[in-house]
Amino acid sequence: MAKPRKTIITCAVTGAIHTPSMSEYLPVTPAEIAEAAIGAAEAGAAVIHLHARNPQDGRPDQTPEAFEPFLRVIKQRSDCVVNITTGGAPTMSIEERVRPAATWKPEVASLNMGTMNFGLFPMLARFEGKLRHEWERDYLANRDIVFRNTFGDIEHILTTLGANGTRFEFECYDSAHLYNLKHFFDAGLVKGPLFIQTVFGLMGGIGAHPEDVMHMKRTADRLFGDNYRWSVLGAGKNQMAVAAMAAAMGGHVRVGLEDSLWNGPGRLARTNAEQVTRARQIIEGLGLEIATPDEAREILALKGGDQVGF
Repeated sequence: MAKPRKTIITCAVTGAIHTPSMSEYLPVTPAEIAEAAIGAAEAGAAVIHLHARNPQDGRPDQTPEAFEPFLRVIKQRSDCVVNITTGGAPTMSIEERVRPAATWKPEVASLNMGTMNFGLFPMLARFEGKLRHEWERDYLANRDIVFRNTFGDIEHILTTLGANGTRFEFECYDSAHLYNLKHFFDAGLVKGPLFIQTVFGLMGGIGAHPEDVMHMKRTADRLFGDNYRWSVLGAGKNQMAVAAMAAAMGGHVRVGLEDSLWNGPGRLARTNAEQVTRARQIIEGLGLEIATPDEAREILALKGGDQVGF
């Protein structure tokens, strides 16, 4: 893989893994999500990865209407690349998950590249006494979640969103997901440069040991050569260590409260911008430069912010 000119920071500002009782700083309302996104962009994130939540109780909400208020504010106040999830929450149907990106036609949408077990229940013991909403307890305690992403599901998302010129953040939680992506690449359903987000440290996926990181990069190098751009996501305490390792090897990085609530041992991150700032310090400390939104568009061959549906 040819080393990109600049390092792209993606910030995933809220997600569907953490629940509101885990941190008072987790963005929930449209206004909070918009402010989190704009703050992260101002701190140096070129790409903002977005989920929506019910503003009353914070549960994941994958209706297009839930995205509209913050999408329009972000568009007005920032030139960042907007990335809309098609992962939603692992309990949602594929039809539900694809609707926001199909409606709003972003430059980028996330796409999970394989069906997997998905375990959030280890977090329940840490937060049991703090949970304010019954849905949080039921959601976290579920030991039977199978996060469905069949070949048919993946092709449905590719064809539905590809027709609008949306490109993809291919989320790969294990090496088998890279081989799944290779199938679609060889079939001509996706074209380079592929934006591959290798995910480390979530229960049900690959771990976050340096050898795991190297294994995923070696596999992607072998399968895709210079037809991809590599980024990493380290969950929880692994966030900055994985980011530093990847940045040193010429990769891009993703941070944000979707992936980790923390800004150091025992210290909750008060904003997404704090994590972006830490990632930027790592990148610039290595003598590298962060990408602007327009540089990210060039690196990832995106259609441009003037061609979205919001």
